Amino acid sequence: MPAPDWEDLNDFLDEEEFATAVTITRADGVVLTLSGIYEDQYMDAQLGEYVMDTTRPRVWCKQLDVSGVQRGDICEVDGVTYDVMGQPQSDGTGMAMLDLAVRNDAGF
Repeated sequence: MPAPDWEDLNDFLDEEEFATAVTITRADGVVLTLSGIYEDQYMDAQLGEYVMDTTRPRVWCKQLDVSGVQRGDICEVDGVTYDVMGQPQSDGTGMAMLDLAVRNDAGF
C-alpha cells in the first residue's frame, strides 16, 4: 500500500506554501540551508507579583536535516539571527523542533 501524500515531508515543507528558508551555521563551520516552519508563540503568565511576558521562537524542520545541530549553533530565519538553545527535539513523525533565542551582539 503506498504512503499517503501527507507523509512526504517535502510537500509539507514547500516554501511556496507553509515553510520558509532557514540557514543554520554549526559551531564546526558547516552551513546548512533547509526549509522549516517558523513560529514565535507569545507567552504570558503571572505568579503572584511576577509577570512573564515573552515569546518563544522555534523552527520545525526535517529531523534528518538537523541531526548534527546543537546548542550554540546559529540559525537565521527571515533575516533575523537566533541562537540555537538545545539539540533538536524529535516529535516522532520525522520532524524536529529547534528552540531559538534572538541573538544579541555578544552571542551567549
